Amino acid sequence: MRAAPLPDPVTRDLWHPIAAIGDLRPGVAAATLLLDRPVSYAVDADGSAAAWEARADLPAGGPVTASAVAPALPTRVAYGYLWTCLGTPAAALFPIPEYAEPDRRNVAAASIGVNVSAPRAIENFLDMGHFPYVHTGILGAEPHTEVKEYDVAIAQDRDEILATRCRFFQPMSSTVAEGGMEVEYVYRVPHPFCSVLYKSSALDPARMDVIALFVQPMGQERVRAHMMLSLLDDRNDDTVIRRFQLMIFGQDKPILENQFPKRLPLDPRAETPIRADKSAIAYRRWLAAKGITYGTIPAAA
Repeated sequence: MRAAPLPDPVTRDLWHPIAAIGDLRPGVAAATLLLDRPVSYAVDADGSAAAWEARADLPAGGPVTASAVAPALPTRVAYGYLWTCLGTPAAALFPIPEYAEPDRRNVAAASIGVNVSAPRAIENFLDMGHFPYVHTGILGAEPHTEVKEYDVAIAQDRDEILATRCRFFQPMSSTVAEGGMEVEYVYRVPHPFCSVLYKSSALDPARMDVIALFVQPMGQERVRAHMMLSLLDDRNDDTVIRRFQLMIFGQDKPILENQFPKRLPLDPRAETPIRADKSAIAYRRWLAAKGITYGTIPAAA
């Protein structure tokens, strides 16, 4: 069977997440899709990992020694996940320095299949306006529906989108919250298909929890959404934290899968913007400027 054509060069050369390291059995290959191509991967008992495009001489789901796979795709392990690339990736992945802080609870919370494009998934993650209607009683509630004025900029030194001064009242902002509070948010988009959210900690007003969405584009309209949490939480075990995050994402999934079109239009005239969409508008322009066409509907010439 002929391999699917590679996507635009920017998407091809990105690091992409493909699996939570904690879900892998040492020496056993697993398989997935990345950019419409079948990819297998494995990890050894010593933590060394490998990924490769599906080949007849290597198992798609059986015993294999990761260190013996050749030729292999580039790989790296970061933030609890295995990442790979079908092209030539940058030397480093975007930084999340909070992940290394010793008092944080780092959790690879979930990997969930969703029938939507990667850019649509990121756009939904940036949208505060849906909180009171989709996450009622948890991340939002009526009559607190207003999206207050906030700032969006592109950090040129890091080539990422940064949204600051985001504030929203939430009845239950996290697993440690003991009542409603106005939560401050900071959104980063350091990668076309990944976003990192910082939000007020209910335990330490001077610090913020981190919630990251790493989207694996399996196809143009099909993804796996990998969630990573780096929390200030000394009260709950990982099971409670994962259950809370799965509840939130379970409310988002049907909204995402009913988006039309599933690919993200980059033409600024395609969908009517409102103030709550400032981050989404900046994100679309950023993708267009990079020349990313995978999972999008490019603007007409």
